[in-house]
Amino acid sequence: MSDHYTRALTAANYIRSLHAGKPKLGIILGSGLGNFATQVEDSTTIDYGEIPGWPLSTVEGHSGKLVLGTIGGVGVAVMQGRVHAYEGYSMNEVTFPTRVLGLLGCTGLIVTNAAGGINTSYGEGTLVAISDHINLTGTNAALGPNEPRFGLRKGTGDRFFDMTAAYSPRLRKLAHTEAERQRIPLPEGVYIAVLGPSYETPAEIRAFRTLGADLVGMSTVHEVIVARHMGIEVLGISLVTNMAAGVLDRVIDHQEVMEMGRRVEAQFTSLVKALVPQVAGAIAAPGSR
Repeated sequence: MSDHYTRALTAANYIRSLHAGKPKLGIILGSGLGNFATQVEDSTTIDYGEIPGWPLSTVEGHSGKLVLGTIGGVGVAVMQGRVHAYEGYSMNEVTFPTRVLGLLGCTGLIVTNAAGGINTSYGEGTLVAISDHINLTGTNAALGPNEPRFGLRKGTGDRFFDMTAAYSPRLRKLAHTEAERQRIPLPEGVYIAVLGPSYETPAEIRAFRTLGADLVGMSTVHEVIVARHMGIEVLGISLVTNMAAGVLDRVIDHQEVMEMGRRVEAQFTSLVKALVPQVAGAIAAPGSR
């Protein structure tokens, strides 16, 4: 086994020693969205620092805990925060938790983030279903020796893998239907990822808009790349916490990003909590991904 696979398996086995349930769905919570983890029932909470090989979050708004239990009768593994490459972590380290979630048994992933709004039709506080992404970080989490044992089912774990439907169309359809039922606006958009940690310049935002991006952030795409390598089906949801540089005539502040997460918390929680059993039901059934 490769060292990376061995480390991920060691972490998964440690988590299993503390929590008997088998999660079917992983949920990664972005900046300001961590309180969603309070929805987990019969929960086991593990600090990231306790898990062998698991990288530690250093950014405010990422509390650094893995919460396992159930939501709506579905086994879940909820990450309260993530790590980013701008913190000094390699892409293998950034995506290590996603690898572990897959080895724990997660075949579906809801990945969330705080994002800057490039599309001027969005308002601050808008939830957006991610339809696709553009990777401008300059690297790829699948670099290096391929480990086919990360593949969770036949046809996954390949050296070259398809990203045509990186963000599952059928899971997005579920999200739109549920959002409409709850009367929550949920437009779709393309997420562009940059390395950070500095926010983007107005000229960069104009260029990103030309490329077709609606949202900008510093996370998510590498987690999704690794998830698709493993055959994990992905639903992505961004919270527009601020408009990107140059869209509005004001500076961008991380505290405002955090505050927007708190303001939209009830709406976000209501939508994602309702989606958990629906997404779990979809990934358990045959059908196009």
